[in-house]
Amino acid sequence: MKSNTEKFGKTPHQSSLWTRADALKVRADDPTTTQPLVSADFPVLSNEVFIWDTMPLRDMDGNVTSVDGWSVIFTLTADRHPNDPEYIDENGNYNITRDWNDRHGRAKMYYWFSRTGKDWKLGGRVMAEGVSPTVREWAGTPILLNDQGEVDLYYTAVTPGATIVKVRGRVVTTEHGVSMVGFEKVKPLFEADGKMYQTEAQNSFWGFRDPWPFRDPKDGNLYMLFEGNVAGERGSHKVGEAEIGDVPPGYENVGNSRFQTACVGIAVARDADGDDWEMLPPLLTAVGVNDQTERPHFVFQDGKYYLFTISHTFTYADGVTGPDGVYGFVADSLFGPYVPLNGSGLVLGNPSSQPFQTYSHYVMPNGLVTSFIDSVPTDETGTQIRIGGTEAPTVGMKIKGQQTFVVAEYDYGFIPPMLDVTLK
Repeated sequence: MKSNTEKFGKTPHQSSLWTRADALKVRADDPTTTQPLVSADFPVLSNEVFIWDTMPLRDMDGNVTSVDGWSVIFTLTADRHPNDPEYIDENGNYNITRDWNDRHGRAKMYYWFSRTGKDWKLGGRVMAEGVSPTVREWAGTPILLNDQGEVDLYYTAVTPGATIVKVRGRVVTTEHGVSMVGFEKVKPLFEADGKMYQTEAQNSFWGFRDPWPFRDPKDGNLYMLFEGNVAGERGSHKVGEAEIGDVPPGYENVGNSRFQTACVGIAVARDADGDDWEMLPPLLTAVGVNDQTERPHFVFQDGKYYLFTISHTFTYADGVTGPDGVYGFVADSLFGPYVPLNGSGLVLGNPSSQPFQTYSHYVMPNGLVTSFIDSVPTDETGTQIRIGGTEAPTVGMKIKGQQTFVVAEYDYGFIPPMLDVTLK
């Protein structure tokens, strides 16, 4: 493979900007970009564990893949503690909300399998206790490498620090189910550098996680998307004319939006196996707009690059806002320039009546969008809620040029395969 200097030159690309002007176009409750209401009587995948970020097994081209007829998903998972005194309130009741809110500190990677693309059965942990080098196992991507069943799991090793890592194992099938074997040697790949991507030393609220490797359909090279923040000391960033964009009179004041510095990062592999990586400048920045662009991923369609990422209402900057959900951008080439889908970037947001019902959306190449249930109101005032920690209904979405449209709703956790691999 050519060196990156030969391929890209010293500056491979200019980062595209998600501007404040773009974000001002976000409109909640547009039916074409709003997740259907989730009923408060939703089924729960397991009463033993919470699950949230869902990562379908896929190939390097993004296709959701089953193995010998078994669909497989990986999830961030944490035990529920209904009998732990730490989560029992003064009235003797289980404080599920507190338990749910504490889940990130004990997140582990689990896998599930199914013959139907739903009705998931818990397989267990992917890695044995002590294999991962850090306390928390945060989101990433499982890649089926070949018909031998080899799987590379890229994920985020967190606390201490945050490191993009991978671990290789193998999927084994029988007529009764699926097992994950191996997954014993975790290889660190890279960390934030403080020059392109913000470090914890520069900002204690920084983000660096969610690896999503892919093979570029046009140049054939291996790349990786990830979430980051633009390098620099917290509060030092400038929100200039380019970041503001074409705003109407009265919207020039950016307030304290210099603290919002999200970006979608990209790295290129120096080798064919994805063991050696070089970080490149961000594909997209949201300085002055938002502080999180989580779980970035692509859909390749009609020769275009559809870049999707998830974000929260609370991570928006002063003077702009939008619902929790998935946001998207499109370009004609990998390195852009990217423009926001639907004019604003909003692709699928929660309805304002249930602002926290779903999150961590993942757009698959077949137009299906999976997510998890966070919390759903159980009364008209919204003061009583039911915690989810389970799969949300899958949504069907059509992508047409620079627009997207919600067109269907499917069963809870419906993640059908796009192709099946027969193991040899």
